[in-house]
Parts: sequence; structure tokens; C-alpha cells
Amino acid sequence: MASPITTHVLDTNLGKPAVGVAVVLYKQVVDNNGKKELQEIASGETNSDGRIVDWLEGQQREAGIYRIEFATDPYFEKQGKTCFYPTVTFDFRIENPDEHYHVPLLVSAYAISTYRGS
Repeated sequence: MASPITTHVLDTNLGKPAVGVAVVLYKQVVDNNGKKELQEIASGETNSDGRIVDWLEGQQREAGIYRIEFATDPYFEKQGKTCFYPTVTFDFRIENPDEHYHVPLLVSAYAISTYRGS
């Protein structure tokens, strides 16, 4: 079974994949007291194509609220640049666990964008 959640980071300033961006994936859980909290479920670094494609492989897919966090500051520091968004975080909802969810990030030192990819 392929990973139900993948990501792809593109550096729009360079027009190339963003290699080596650290990314953490969280799932919202409810503790015994009914309090919502985030639990880290996966982490990794983007590959030579700017992708992480092997999160949660073989694990059961679950509906719920997820958060994906991109560490953009270290990526731009390696280029000698300061970025406006040192960390980029998106929350998203998985309603149908049988579907694939692709959460890409288009990033430059002063702009970000995302969409639900395929």
C-alpha cells in the first residue's frame, strides 16, 4: 500500500525542487480528557526531486485533522538567504482514508502557496 500522504516542495525562485527541506507530519488526537493535541506521526527530508513519498507506508489510513510543517529557514540559510516564513505550517482534513492526499508547497523567500495535489 502506497503512502496515503505525500508532499512536494518547489522553490519557485529557482524553478527547481527544494532538496533537503525537513518536514514533520502530525495528526490531531483527543486525549482521555477530551483535549485535542497534535501527535507527530512521521518526519523526513525532501529528496532530490523535492518529494517525500514514503510516509505511513503500510500503515492504516485514518480520517481526521493533520498538520504538515516545513522547516524553510534552514533551507534558505544554506542558500545565503533570509526568508520571511521560517516555518510553513498547514492544517488539512482527511475525510476519505481510501484516497491519496498530496500536500505540495510552492515556496520562495517571500511567498508561499499550497493546494490539494493528486
